[in-house]
Amino acid sequence: MTSISQNCKNTLSGTVKDLHDSSLLVGATVIVAGTEQAVQTNLDGEYVFNHLCNGTYDIQVSHPFCVTQGFTVKVNGNTIKTFKLEHHLEELNEVIIKGHAYGDKSKTLVESTISKEKLEQFNGGTLGDALNSLSGVSSLNSGNAIVKPIVNGLHSSRVILINNGVRMEDQEWGVEHAPNIDVNAVGNLTLIKGASALQYSGDAVGGVIVTEAAKVPIKDTLYGKTILTTATNGRGGSVTSQLTKSYQNGWYGTLQGTWKRFGDFKTPDYILSNTGTSEQNASFNIGLNRFDYGIEAYYSYFKNEIGILSASHIGGASDLVSAINSNVPLIINDFTYNISEPKQDITHHLARIKGFKTFENLGKISLQYDFQRNNRLEYDIRTGSDSGKASVDLELTTHTLKLDLDSHLSNNIKLKTGIKTTYQDNFANPNTGVRRLIPDYDKYDLGMYAVLDYHINNNWLIEAGGRFDYTYIDAYKYYKTSFWESRNYDELYPEIIVEEFDNQILTHPELHFYNPSVTLGSTYNLGTDYQLFFNYSIASRAPNASELFSEGLHHSASRIEYGDLSFNSEIGHKFILTFQRNNKDLSFSVSPFINTIKDFIVIEPTSIATTVRGSFQVWEYRQTNAQLLGIDVDASYAFTTNLRYNYQFSLVKGYDRPQDEPLISMPPVNMKNEIVYQNPKLNHLRLALQSEYVFRQNEYPDNNFEVYIAETESTQLVDISTPPDAYHLLNFNSSIDLNINQKSKLKLGFGITNLLNTSYRDYLNSMRYYADDLGRNFLLNIKFNY
Repeated sequence: MTSISQNCKNTLSGTVKDLHDSSLLVGATVIVAGTEQAVQTNLDGEYVFNHLCNGTYDIQVSHPFCVTQGFTVKVNGNTIKTFKLEHHLEELNEVIIKGHAYGDKSKTLVESTISKEKLEQFNGGTLGDALNSLSGVSSLNSGNAIVKPIVNGLHSSRVILINNGVRMEDQEWGVEHAPNIDVNAVGNLTLIKGASALQYSGDAVGGVIVTEAAKVPIKDTLYGKTILTTATNGRGGSVTSQLTKSYQNGWYGTLQGTWKRFGDFKTPDYILSNTGTSEQNASFNIGLNRFDYGIEAYYSYFKNEIGILSASHIGGASDLVSAINSNVPLIINDFTYNISEPKQDITHHLARIKGFKTFENLGKISLQYDFQRNNRLEYDIRTGSDSGKASVDLELTTHTLKLDLDSHLSNNIKLKTGIKTTYQDNFANPNTGVRRLIPDYDKYDLGMYAVLDYHINNNWLIEAGGRFDYTYIDAYKYYKTSFWESRNYDELYPEIIVEEFDNQILTHPELHFYNPSVTLGSTYNLGTDYQLFFNYSIASRAPNASELFSEGLHHSASRIEYGDLSFNSEIGHKFILTFQRNNKDLSFSVSPFINTIKDFIVIEPTSIATTVRGSFQVWEYRQTNAQLLGIDVDASYAFTTNLRYNYQFSLVKGYDRPQDEPLISMPPVNMKNEIVYQNPKLNHLRLALQSEYVFRQNEYPDNNFEVYIAETESTQLVDISTPPDAYHLLNFNSSIDLNINQKSKLKLGFGITNLLNTSYRDYLNSMRYYADDLGRNFLLNIKFNY
């Protein structure tokens, strides 16, 4: 053992990571044996020793619920060394560890995470509701039960959702197509507000959402939990249970299921008729996890039936104008649990098998195959022999195979590479008897990526990466002859015509898209508490099937939609700069961004059309050049050990540059203030009061239009552009732990949303044209760990 002298100037530094997934371990203790030198890793899992001589040292590394390990390190000049520990998670005793084990999905972007405990507060809601608790995230709603996340102003196909390593393929193009994921099956959720996570996707113009199952300890144990939630608004609730069995030899299995049922929801003043929901979900996984190899099989089933507000589907043009101009819905019925037409019924199957093997001089190789089948049914109000028959019946089947390599080229250089191929088949059932909104098509994708992390020194890291994706779409679609000619397709694409009929044309479009993506970023540590993040990314997204082919009534959205066959890929350039402080007393993060998108695809209302079903708004897709800019702010201050103040602020502005006007459906400025009292000595009592203020959206395009009213032989202006007023909501939630016995614990939670029963309409809720948003809701949550 070499003795340490004051004249020695060498440093030993690096990180402490989880052996299995390389997540950074915060609060690990690193000791130089035989000396008094000991340090703990910071929030980035980093440690550093100064004033070491050249020589060989024995190092001891420990972490809560990890096996303490010893290492021998040779120091010759400034030395960087990464230590990896076998990380065990304690599921039964729920000991609170200060700090978190962060993943390294992106090294140069601040990743927003939602813990398992936080997610459990939303077990009666949706994944979109949980994401809406993060700064920079809003929700695009179609009523109360269909919630899509908006990340820095972007949504749908621009926000990629990764579910346990699988990219979700669930017809996400629609504004009312919510993520088909059971929030109760998620152990950890990470939001990346940019496209830098190239291992997942290159087309994440808005961001990437990664959901992961909870880790399973490598020991002989059996544990589980059951959560029961009831709510007054909707007069319903949910129950979810999960059971996990693991063994010391690395084998494990988990079984989970959820049942959820709500009737009609209500505003402060009236019932929202036909807004009930019924949801049944189940998942299981089984696997073997060893130090240097492992395999896992996973399957999930998701089924959701959702009622669509009756007042959004009405008769003629005069009824539609009256519905939009009315302060109350034109249809208000008594409360019921029945879900009638209009409604949507979605079933999603996901299966995955994945294996990994670590090689000494190569790195970790992972191979994964996954399968998804999404069946989407949309029901309109139909009569006669068509009564009860779906108006839209889409079945999307996806097969994906991917290979990834995670290598450490040296102590300070890490390389991730991978290749992925996907085949997708969309079948639009013609037996609905209704013109198909989306045609039959086959889609083939091939993607390759490489991401390099380079630690210049202890304080400075650089990340660079590139990806290329090729997409081929082979479709067969019938066009109305009038629509085909109105778009000048007869002159632009005569070669794709297969056959012409009296009023229809059968076409065979074959489309090719070549999409490069790039990321370049840097992270710099400014002392102990401060960090500076910079990231520049180029994301390239091929247009989806809806944007290309839509031509007809989108029933659950209650509008007619038209796509455009001539669309190019979107190309987004996003800059994000984040200044962050991590401290137990005062923490904050300030993140300004700018996102410039060439050939941005926007959908907006243009008119009203009358069909045999009734009158509907017409929304059309078009391409333009857009620019989005804004800022997200998070702050937290501890007044005392038990009392903390949390603050969030988000601002995003979006502009159509060629037309010099604001973009439609941009989130208004919003701000959240929260006071939290938490006392571990009082059975972990937690009391929180939150104030949420959403400003009026003062920048919006003028998409108003006039409609002819046959009954009065006059025209009337339809105002569908003016946003609703600002609103302020108060929310309360609380929880307390009760010990039943040594291995079982009961957590009781009580909350109230919209405490003051405020009447309001949200600009991002498509049902705001017809009704107010939800009124006061009392929630009771009971969690039983065993």
